[in-house]
Amino acid sequence: MGRAAKIARRSFLIGSAAIAGGVAFGAYLVKRNPDNPLKTSLAKGETTFNPWVKIDANRITLITPHADKGQGVASMQAALIAEELDLEPGQYEIAFGAPSAAYWNTALAADAMPFAPSDTSFIAETARSAGSALFKVLGLQITGGSSAAPDSFDKLRIAGAVARETLKLAASRQTGIPVERLRTEKGAVLLPDGKALRYTELAAAASQIEPVTNVVLRPASQWRVLGKSMQRLDIVAKSTGTLTYGIDIKVPGMVYAAVRSNPRQGGKLLRYDAAPASAMRGVQKVVPITNGVAVIADNTWRAMKAVEAIACEWGPAPYPADQAEHWRAVESAFKDAHLDKAWHDKGQVEKSFAAGTVVTAEYRSPYVAHQPLEPLNATVRVTDAAVEVWTGHQIPRIAQQIVARITGHKPEQVVLHNQFIGGSFGHRLEFDWLKQATEIANQLRGVPVKLTFSREEDFAHDFPRPLAIGRARGTVSQGQIETIDLQIASPSVTASQMGRAGIPVMGPDPQIAAGAWTTPYAIANFRLRAYKVPELAPVSSWRSVGAAAGGFILESFVDELIHAAGADPLKERMRLTPDPVARKVLEAVGEMSAWGSALEAGRARGIAFVESFGVPVAEIVEVSTSPKGIRIEKVWIACEVGRVLDPVNFENLVQGGVVFGLGHAMNCAITFADGKAEQTNFDAHEGMRLNQCPQIFVKGLENGSKVRGIGEPPVPPTAPALANAIFAATGKRLRALPFHKQVKFV
Repeated sequence: MGRAAKIARRSFLIGSAAIAGGVAFGAYLVKRNPDNPLKTSLAKGETTFNPWVKIDANRITLITPHADKGQGVASMQAALIAEELDLEPGQYEIAFGAPSAAYWNTALAADAMPFAPSDTSFIAETARSAGSALFKVLGLQITGGSSAAPDSFDKLRIAGAVARETLKLAASRQTGIPVERLRTEKGAVLLPDGKALRYTELAAAASQIEPVTNVVLRPASQWRVLGKSMQRLDIVAKSTGTLTYGIDIKVPGMVYAAVRSNPRQGGKLLRYDAAPASAMRGVQKVVPITNGVAVIADNTWRAMKAVEAIACEWGPAPYPADQAEHWRAVESAFKDAHLDKAWHDKGQVEKSFAAGTVVTAEYRSPYVAHQPLEPLNATVRVTDAAVEVWTGHQIPRIAQQIVARITGHKPEQVVLHNQFIGGSFGHRLEFDWLKQATEIANQLRGVPVKLTFSREEDFAHDFPRPLAIGRARGTVSQGQIETIDLQIASPSVTASQMGRAGIPVMGPDPQIAAGAWTTPYAIANFRLRAYKVPELAPVSSWRSVGAAAGGFILESFVDELIHAAGADPLKERMRLTPDPVARKVLEAVGEMSAWGSALEAGRARGIAFVESFGVPVAEIVEVSTSPKGIRIEKVWIACEVGRVLDPVNFENLVQGGVVFGLGHAMNCAITFADGKAEQTNFDAHEGMRLNQCPQIFVKGLENGSKVRGIGEPPVPPTAPALANAIFAATGKRLRALPFHKQVKFV
């Protein structure tokens, strides 16, 4: 076996290409680009230059295949194309496009590898190349891991440049003017005499030309759109309530469905009595589904009320019934038999404990639900010839395959219309609601069926963020951190989630200790071990995945050590950070907040610094105390992303991440009793209230060499920064989430 194959085997590998301990694909498959999916559906007069641009005599359509869950990625993708194609807002339409291997994610595989972003060694780069090649061969189209911006940055600008140069060539052949004398502006090719030939006028001629692929991208100094404040393409529609989400879909002849599944995830439905539901107004049919039952009615409300009336007898959960048993399973995993990977082991850890001041602590991070505002939904129509699906999904090609398996069709017979999504935070990477909608529609062939989860069903069948425990020992000496020995135990989110998707996984799970093993700190004696807890309740990716727990654990303990050493929390973190790019993030947040300046009476600050998804983020939280409780007053946050593509949307995403992270740190946990999630609506899993929201000051840095995403990285520092601020204000260490069980927030 060659060295690259050995490296790939030890790395995180996905998919059917991982065969016989190596990567079973050749150079030909890796080099071959997937076919342009737009070519197969071109109408008369339409032309396409690549999978992202389509033009006819009346319109320009830009394909934005990354799923938009509210993060503005559709606008970002369109802006990248429009920058090079010289289009203005209003001159083009956008569409998510059909699922296609052409839209494989070029960035996510590299970040999934068990190597720190700063690691550019031969082994790390070889593993990243192997992972990227595998994603290409599999055609893995996926939105997640804050990868949309890095995946799109180059290839969509190239797509726009290819279209631009091909249109210029069409104009040249039509007019006889050399291409070098032509330029483009506002959706047109400009001739030397000032005459403008609109792209739509050139579409027919361009369709006869092989696309020009030898293109040069414009330098940032010439950008018209990127790096400037933009108005997102969906803002007006969202502000006026006219944007169509999956829940808004209407199809002629549609019926409405609601479901009840065993609230013990994966448990069986033993028996049910449908008679009470069948007699209710508007009910048309009651049908079984896997581990549950569905009601079909003439509207969603009647379907939901009817399905609640069905008496069901549920089987037991295939995991421990009560929350205390879940915690005991994690506590029992700190042993060699469950060691997933030793991420760091440098210096003389054990020897240092005999000499320095020893500090110990244990931290706990609970299950947490995704709780997006838009309930899960899908509309499905099954006929003998094809299946049509309307839903919002982050892995549309795998969704196609799953639907096809249920109905007996071929994947290419499944037409999936991806929709705008009203929040996901990771749940739209799953397939539960889509499987159920397909099962129902398959029993009513020819009839479109719209399934909408009730809020309670959404909560009860969420796949939460996994629970985790961190056990830490450390030493300080001469006012500095000397040693950290950290152990983190958690179920594998990757194995659980990918298993449901039918995607094999090998090697260690980088998410168990994410946010900790990627730390940029250079600690003299540093040992970090991750332990894989045998699977408990099924879990899934939650915004920032493992970094939310790992960042809380490491940064809380770092703060404890700093205070034990009598050092300054910002200065000591800066001392520990030799990487100049990462250190500038700490410098920036210190300058923003005027760290070290005098504070009003009753106020204190805490800081945290977490790198996730290749993005170093530093956050300072300021709190005030009063007899009524603790109030979060201000937050300063600095992030290094290499390039800020839209300052307004960047600020919104970072602020949203702060609010999301703080709200969950304050209030949220999923607990199990009798195998069921006890929290089934927002009142029991409450985010931050509007009156609790602090002032949030944001700064994006552009010193890094790679473009990075920002949807998830603001979340991990929020919990430890808040905990550290509360300690600074009260002297009380909060080592278990959520914090409202220990302090009161106002």
